[in-house]
Amino acid sequence: MNIINNTFSLHEKALGMRSQRMEVLSRNIANADTPNFKAQDIDFRQVLKDTQDTRMHTTNAVHIPLGEIDNGNGLKYRTPFNVAFDGNTVELPVEQAKFGQYAAEYQTTLSILENRISGIRKALRGD
Repeated sequence: MNIINNTFSLHEKALGMRSQRMEVLSRNIANADTPNFKAQDIDFRQVLKDTQDTRMHTTNAVHIPLGEIDNGNGLKYRTPFNVAFDGNTVELPVEQAKFGQYAAEYQTTLSILENRISGIRKALRGD
């Protein structure tokens, strides 16, 4: 099972993060007319970097435990190009363009996963 985990783990995490990012952008678009709503986005690179297991591990029961490392959720407020009078920082054309870009990235990650699964199926069938 370690081979399967190594094959899919990074793409699985990427797909989950891309999905969360699209949810955040959808929330931004839905609240485009809400006064004082602050547009948010997820720093995908930082979150993906934080989720990779690069922590040190103890090798003996008498070692001092390291504790949990706080990764955060990567959610950041977006700085608007133009400030609205009502305090809303959502810029609908920017959000729509970002949503289209992230939807394409999500689809690309899905295609990569499909290709890997297809390759494993072929190898198992002996094609």
